[in-house]
This record gives sequence, structure tokens and C-alpha cells, in this order.
Amino acid sequence: MQVPVESISKDEFLEGQILLLDKPLGWTSFQAVNSVKWTIRRKFQLKKFKIGHAGTLDPLATGLLVVCTGKFTKKIPELQGQLKEYTGTITLGAITPSYDLETEVEEISNTEDLTRQKIIDATLMFTGKIEQKPPLFSALKKDGKRLYEYARKGTVVEVPARTVEILVFEITDIKLPDVHFRVVCSKGTYIRSLAHDFGKALGVGGHLSALRRTKIGEYYVDNAVDPTIFRELLLQE
Repeated sequence: MQVPVESISKDEFLEGQILLLDKPLGWTSFQAVNSVKWTIRRKFQLKKFKIGHAGTLDPLATGLLVVCTGKFTKKIPELQGQLKEYTGTITLGAITPSYDLETEVEEISNTEDLTRQKIIDATLMFTGKIEQKPPLFSALKKDGKRLYEYARKGTVVEVPARTVEILVFEITDIKLPDVHFRVVCSKGTYIRSLAHDFGKALGVGGHLSALRRTKIGEYYVDNAVDPTIFRELLLQE
């Protein structure tokens, strides 16, 4: 469990802390980190200090964001390499260009013929080391530009597949067209791509309709704090 925010001193922030944030829905990871940065600067009248996070979450995702300050920013590459756990929902029978709810539904299919066993069996195709293509609507760069910049202009670019590892792909509930899941995976795994590919494998298409990161390495979202609460605790508003 992280140290109570209000008990962390100026020198301790500067020396190095690992802060666990529960990123709210609709916030970018940058906004969450920036909120914490602003709070610490205001509290201690600081002009500059090091701060960064270990693994971006999309605005439509919630959950654990590990933030490092001071000398602990050197730990970021190590933390980014840790296994991550997610829970969420895949909506079958509909696809979107972004593989989630950022863009409008393009195509709808009937899911009536899907059985529980067929859905569970399909998870085996995505367990272990797999080849996965990142979404076109992502922050990865190609020729100096973010992929989402190409995608929003309708420009088609070839995105190479990458090897990722999915250690656990568990179906926790099925209420068609929604399928609820838990995934434990390696660095670089896109859950949006998993949702898209899973729907494709079932022959009906699918997209990610909810996502929450619950764990990174040994750090749990249960011990994390909302950025707004972080501000209230540190500033005692």
C-alpha cells in the first residue's frame, strides 16, 4: 500500500516516490500526471521536479497509473516491463475503426449463434505468445507521425505485427453482445486489438467497450487514489 499522500514531505517527493493513481474515465494519462505535478508544485512552491508515468492508459480506460517522482523516474523502464492485469468488456457483433468507443460503429453482425463454449474456446487462440497488430488509432509513431494522425485523415498505413504474450485470458461473464473478461499480459499488448481480433475470430466482429487496469507488477489499483482526491489530501482542501 502506498504511503498516505498527506504525510509525504517535499524532500521525499524530490528524492523519489512511487504514487499510485486511479485514472478517471475521460482523462488522458498526461492530464492525470499533470494534475499531480501541479498539486505538488503548489503545495511546496516548486518550480521544477522530475515526474513521469509507467504505461499510458487511453482516455476511455480507467485504473492504475504508476507515477514516479524524483530519482524514482529511473525506475520507469523497469516498471513498464512488468506484467499488467486488466478487466473489461468486449462488445461482440460490432466493429469500430479505433477498436473501441472513440469512433462510431461501422458494421453490425448477429451474435445469436454464439454459444458460451464457442466464446470460451476462442480465448485459447489468444493465450501465450501471439502476433498482434497495434490499432491504427494509437500513439505509436511511423515516419515521425502518430498513427492516429494518419487514421484521422483516412490515410492507410501498414502497421507491422509485434509479438506479445497473454498469460491469462479469462471470460468472467457473458451477457451477449457483451463479454466480460480478465487479462494478464506483457508490455506492449493492446487490449483494443485483442478485442478486435477476438471478435474477428468468432466471425462476428467486436470492439472494446470498457477497460480497467487493475495491476502492474506488484502494484494494485485497490491501493490507488483518484487525482482529484490526491489534490484534496495534499492541499487539505
